Amino acid sequence: QVHLVESGGGLVQPGGSLRLSCTATGDISAIANFGWDRQAPGKMRHFVALTLNDGGTNYRTSVIGRSTMHSDRAKGTSPLQMNNLQSDDTPLYSCHAGLTGKFTWGQGTQLSVSA
Repeated sequence: QVHLVESGGGLVQPGGSLRLSCTATGDISAIANFGWDRQAPGKMRHFVALTLNDGGTNYRTSVIGRSTMHSDRAKGTSPLQMNNLQSDDTPLYSCHAGLTGKFTWGQGTQLSVSA
């Protein structure tokens, strides 16, 4: 079983930066890939970044060029650096891990962008 914990969210001004952390515990050898998702209140969760089988990373179009995810399966970590944050980046961010036949998510960390 894998348990994920996120941290690093908070209040940031428009144009600012944050580094979100994701740490996995338990059977981290079972993790096939990592990713980050976000969800606004009352809306569906959608992906922000996802590691690919070839070792690359796929990003949501709206965050390309200002977000970087550095996943390390051996360590069980997947930090997400986000720069030039805007009001549209404001929801709850959750880390997920792909396991055999399923995904698991952490509780999430809240990001608020406001002047």
